[in-house]
Amino acid sequence: QVHVVESGGGLVQAGGSLRLSCAASGSIFSINVMGWYRHAPGKQRELVARITTGGSTNYADSVKGRFTISRDNAKNTVYLQMKSLKPEDTAVYYCNAFAAAYSSSAYSNYWGQGTQVTVSS
Repeated sequence: QVHVVESGGGLVQAGGSLRLSCAASGSIFSINVMGWYRHAPGKQRELVARITTGGSTNYADSVKGRFTISRDNAKNTVYLQMKSLKPEDTAVYYCNAFAAAYSSSAYSNYWGQGTQVTVSS
């Protein structure tokens, strides 16, 4: 089994910064893509950013130039540095790992419990 745990959310004023961390643990055979999604009230869950094992990244247009995703493959950890935060960034942020456990050769999506990010105006 693969476990994913996020940390680093909180309350910040508009224009401020936060850094989210996410660690995957358990019986991990391999992790392919790791990413961050967010779910705001009244909206659908959306991709914020994702990063491959090789370091290729994708960002939502709304966060380009403000958020940076990075990854430590040795630690099975992914980070999201968020700068110039806006009230519309307020959401629960979820970490995702597309991984294979030793018990199965198939890759599956594993999700964390989520961490709240609130940006006040």
